[in-house]
This record gives sequence, structure tokens and C-alpha cells, in this order.
Amino acid sequence: MSLPLKPAGSCAFDQLSLGEVMLRLDPGEGRIRTAREFKAWEGGGEYNTSRGLRKCFVYKTAVATAFVDNEVGHLIEDFIMQGGVATDFIQWREDDGIGRTVRNGLNFTERGFGVRGAVGNPDRGHTAASQLKPGDFDWEHIFGKLGVRWFHTGGIFAALSASTAELTVEAVKAAKQHGTIVSYDLNYRPSLWKTIGGLKKAQEVNREIAKYVDVMIGNEEDFTASLGFGVKGADHSLSAIETDAFKAMIESAVKEFPNFKVAATTLRRVITATKNDWSAILWHAGKFHESRKYAELEILDRVGGGDSFASGLQFGFLEFNDAQRAVDYGAAHGALASTTPGDTSMATRKEVEKLIAGGGARVVR
Repeated sequence: MSLPLKPAGSCAFDQLSLGEVMLRLDPGEGRIRTAREFKAWEGGGEYNTSRGLRKCFVYKTAVATAFVDNEVGHLIEDFIMQGGVATDFIQWREDDGIGRTVRNGLNFTERGFGVRGAVGNPDRGHTAASQLKPGDFDWEHIFGKLGVRWFHTGGIFAALSASTAELTVEAVKAAKQHGTIVSYDLNYRPSLWKTIGGLKKAQEVNREIAKYVDVMIGNEEDFTASLGFGVKGADHSLSAIETDAFKAMIESAVKEFPNFKVAATTLRRVITATKNDWSAILWHAGKFHESRKYAELEILDRVGGGDSFASGLQFGFLEFNDAQRAVDYGAAHGALASTTPGDTSMATRKEVEKLIAGGGARVVR
């Protein structure tokens, strides 16, 4: 059994993501609190999948988002353009000169090392993307006239404001009406929901969105917090997801949401910030598929690894429409993305396929 994908070449875009893209400021090996310089990147949970599909797998992708029309906004746009992701659906907001009413998001991010975990310190209040609302995008034109094979969004964008939650519902409904596959990464972040209704609101919003999702991505904690599923006594920590608990939880979820055609997650055991056991599992058509296990994967920068898993998974379906290949490409792409700095993947398809085939880290000359 496969996904009902639109044929390759039948749409203007293979994939479109909806989400906020921030300017990531990275102190490298140091700490935010003592930094004297930062490396600048772009990043956003939803957008990262589009960039991975474009740069690694050479698919035509686009992002729907918003920036302030100032130098910082155009810097982020320039990063997106360098990544090859289409900017057709970026909306621009007038700069008020001070950022009092609207601004661009910043994300200060430490990679972590050894016993010191990674740290994210986002500065995203009043951002242009958080003010997006229903009616801002012409979904009929995008999904109906231009055509999109796969649409991806997630729980981070939906949690930014009441209006982004409403926009997300509008978008997934429109995508489904036009036969576009919809994927959603739950990406539960308590800090984003705490001032807009907390856990109760998170479940209310995500359960409404879930009605229109074909491919649901999230770990056991994500499913428990965002959708209200889980296994009594299971470990809900992000660092130690039990495979059996995930399987039991998915079986409950697909009974309530029979529209789920795929459910998937990465499986990580955190040994240190720079060494994790890494693999992935995917449910499709009543069967579980597991990737190769990457034991004691050495990590340079863990941020974005899950997004690269999601983009590899999308590629596996878009290219082969095969569940086992999807989880294999997802796990390998996520593993490789964790070995380079920044939110986004620097891997090539050839490198991903070498890793899937069991290739090692011997020097390439």
C-alpha cells in the first residue's frame, strides 16, 4: 500500500512548508552569555524540511512565511535563496522603524558539548510570521492552480499565536481539498503554549489539525502532550523514547484518527550532548518499519536533526512511495545533518545513500 501522491511533474512544487524562519545566531563552541561573535544561519522547524528536500534531494520546494521589510528580513531571505527554496510565498510587512509592532525572529542557539546540553534561546515576540492569519495566502491558487504534491507544517508555527493556529487549520483543509499529501510535525514546546492556554489549548488546536493530516510526525511526548495519547508508565522524556511505548501509542492514535496514513518518529538515547544512539520508526498500513540503528552517533549540532529526518522521510515517499525507504532515508539524512553546524542539512543524496548502504567514515579521495 502506498500514499496517493500526485505524479511527479504534475505540480509546480514538489513540497511547500508553512512556518516561521528565524535568523539563527550561533556562538560556535562557546556560550551565548559570553560570546563576542556569532555565526549567522537561517532556520525554522517547518522550513528546514523544504531546504533539505531542495539542497540534498534536488526537489522543487517553497516556503510560506512572512518577514519585516528591513535589512534583517532580507538577510534571512538571502539565506533562503542560497538554499534554493522558492520565495514566491514570502509576505513582507512594513518596518515601523523600531520593532514595536512587528519584527523578525532571532534564535540564539548553543550546540552543547559532552555533559552540557544544547540550549535554544529564541527571541520571537511580535514577529511578522506570528501575525500571519487566515486569508493571508491564496490557497486556491497555490494548491488548486499551481499544484503542490506535499504540504508540511507543524506545531511550532501553530503555537505562535491564535491566528497562526487558525491559519494552519485553514491551510491543511485547503491542501486536503486539492489532494495534496499533508504532513505535520507535532514538535511540542511547552514554552510556546504556556501563555496562550497551555496544554489544554495545545491539544485543542492539534487535535483539530490532526483531522486533516496524512503523515503525523512526533515522538511519544509529542503525541501525549499534543494529542492526549500515551502509555501509562512510559518514559515521556525527549532523550529516551521506548519503541514499544511508541507502537502502542500509535495503535491508539490511528484508531481515533483513521486519516493517519503514516506515523513516524526518531528514536534517540542521549548519552551526552555529542553522542546519541539514533534510529527511527515508521507506521504505515498497519505495519511498523524500523531504520538501521546508528549506535553512539557523534553529533556536532543536534538542532534540526529531526527536521532532516522529516525531509528524508518525505523524499522516500515522493521518490519511491515506499515506507521502508522513507524511514531509511529519514534516519540517514537526520544522522548526517547532526554532523554539520546550523539547522539545515549539508548532506548530498549520494552521502545519504552511502550511509543507508552501511558505508562508513573512511576518507573520500
